[in-house]
Amino acid sequence: MQRREGLAKLTGQERYVDDLPLEDFLWGMTVRSPAPRGRVTAVRFGKGVDWSQVVVVDAKDLPGPNVVKLIEEDQPVLAAGYVRHMHEPILLVAHRSRDEARRAAMAVEIVVEPETPVFDFRVTPVTNQIQYGADNVLKRLKIEKGDVATALKDAPVVVEGTYETGAQEHVYLENQSMIAWLDGDVLTVTGSLQCPYYVLAALKHTLARDESRLRVIHAPTGGGFGGKEEYPSHLALHASLLALKAGKPVKMIYDRSEDMAATTKRHPSLVHHRTGITKDGRLLAQEIDVVMDGGAYVTLSPGVLSRGIIHAAGPYACDNVRIDGRVMFTNAVPFGAFRGFGAPQTHFANERHMDVVARAIGMDPVELRQRNIIRDGQSTATGQVIRDGTDRGAVIDRALEMSRYRVKEREHTAFNASNDHTRRGMGIAVFHHGAGFTGSGEVYLKSCVRVAGLPDGRVEIQTANTEMGQGAFTIFIQIAAECLGLDPADVVVAPADTSKVPNSGPTVASRTSMVVGRLIERACGALQKRLGTTERTGRGSALKDAIVEWHRTHAGQALGAEAEYEPPPGVAWDDKTYRGDAYAAFAWGAYVAEVEVDLRTFTPRVLDFVAVQEIGKVLNDTLARGQVQGGVAQGIGWALMEECRWKDGGMINNQLTNYVIPTSDDLPPIRVEFLENPFSGGPQGAKGLGELPLDGPAPAVVNAIAAAMNNDPRVIPLTPERLMALA
Repeated sequence: MQRREGLAKLTGQERYVDDLPLEDFLWGMTVRSPAPRGRVTAVRFGKGVDWSQVVVVDAKDLPGPNVVKLIEEDQPVLAAGYVRHMHEPILLVAHRSRDEARRAAMAVEIVVEPETPVFDFRVTPVTNQIQYGADNVLKRLKIEKGDVATALKDAPVVVEGTYETGAQEHVYLENQSMIAWLDGDVLTVTGSLQCPYYVLAALKHTLARDESRLRVIHAPTGGGFGGKEEYPSHLALHASLLALKAGKPVKMIYDRSEDMAATTKRHPSLVHHRTGITKDGRLLAQEIDVVMDGGAYVTLSPGVLSRGIIHAAGPYACDNVRIDGRVMFTNAVPFGAFRGFGAPQTHFANERHMDVVARAIGMDPVELRQRNIIRDGQSTATGQVIRDGTDRGAVIDRALEMSRYRVKEREHTAFNASNDHTRRGMGIAVFHHGAGFTGSGEVYLKSCVRVAGLPDGRVEIQTANTEMGQGAFTIFIQIAAECLGLDPADVVVAPADTSKVPNSGPTVASRTSMVVGRLIERACGALQKRLGTTERTGRGSALKDAIVEWHRTHAGQALGAEAEYEPPPGVAWDDKTYRGDAYAAFAWGAYVAEVEVDLRTFTPRVLDFVAVQEIGKVLNDTLARGQVQGGVAQGIGWALMEECRWKDGGMINNQLTNYVIPTSDDLPPIRVEFLENPFSGGPQGAKGLGELPLDGPAPAVVNAIAAAMNNDPRVIPLTPERLMALA
């Protein structure tokens, strides 16, 4: 099936936020803190601006609580008297002219009496607490299995290692953007976002309005990767406050430099491993300490830490595991959701450490992984017993076969011995990723999907899930069309409008195809039942005729059927002990990278990349391959070149001239293969895929560089400067 919205995007007909028609509106701009921490002692409005023509909003204009509703209610909508990070929003201004609005924002002087900031999340600033106690711990989580202390004491070999990952900018194609206006007494917001009901909850809380006077509409979104999960709530609130005060529509669109400076990034991390192992390579104990930089406010850091520690021990069987995780407060711009949600950080550390362990005991790194890969009947770090029937060893074997791993190893040995200026190497990473919300999260969400029969016989899918380039709508249509025996042209997806569609949960966590797709299947079955048909008789033209006939005999009534989330049988999770079934399903992967390093410039280059994964049933081969190839590209960038540079907790290389992302010339052929093992809890047997491809590229590439250079890199991005320092 071809991508439903592909032609509109290809031809430029897709209407993003800045393309939407708007009359008699104002441009909104944000005035931000010039300091990372301190008290605001004065706000001065400069000369040269006709302030009578400028709408100004500050914290006193908020009708409700000055807080952005999320996991914790700690982050102000507009800072009132105190700032905790560089670029924190303090004032909003709006004007008919975008240039004049920008000029007005620049003319406002914010005077801050500075206090000593905290920037290094790797240390505990006991004497310099910000807000949350002497140790500045935002969130602490722990996983314990077995007796780690005894296992480490008795282990024949103990190997330790510390690994560090940097922040990463999302670099979505479309910057953060939002429009707000009053339609009678209803405040309507439309924008580039992933989670309409997140935005609705934030608006209800701060603006003191109920749902009858609020409406959030998803606009076509030019990429998200998590960057449009929680952050759009801020921009929606800002645009809404200006629109309410001005009585006119307000459009706010960040330029690229503001977007990169002020929005969330991937959490930096520091992970320490202490591993007990037998001399023949069997894992006895894993003691893992995970520390992440949360920045100045909570955002989604507890969830990022949760997923990070759950994946920290890797896809291996080990009877004794202790994982201690902490997210630290600093005066950096807050960190937030990013594709993979903590798992890429901990998978990098674990897979790099597996190579370090293999080297310490003189074992081939592939053999070490094959010996310890989890098998059916064995359990993860949380005690979840794996029974999915996946042959994880076959995933590894296929990646080795496709990459010609053993042959290339021998070829590289000869090449490196005879070449003065170049080194080549192979690296592998084996990993897993849980699909859907962690533990009881999906039960808590109670996601709901509605499928409606339209008067002309077509079927409409009604969900709050969003299309942001990943092909979700195509998958939804494909699922419904196959369930109902319809031509895809007879299935449409309703706009994600909170006034018209049920809350099917956020478009995050590799849950859209698996969780929401399964709800669509069930809702289709419920629609057939409501029409008095069966799965056999209520299909194709017969179903269309039944829908048309229903509307003829029930004039003016809506025809629809809903499905609400139900957990798969046998899934149990304890949030207090962090024990049990963390996810309804895991996807599994093995990635192999071949690299070349120029010894004159210390520039690494990936020559070839093989990505093999088991994701249940592949629903759409083209879209699935695109997800993997895109994730690999993003992971290679994070591994080698995407370095955020900081000053006073703010990003200083906040433009695409010096925040370097990989171009097509920097990327190798990315060869993708899927091994299928249908999952009973997913639509047509599918599992989630979106985040898995980010977990494997960085460790595979860095392991390959270590093999090529015979060194031990432990920090990413592994820039030429860092690689040179290891020579």
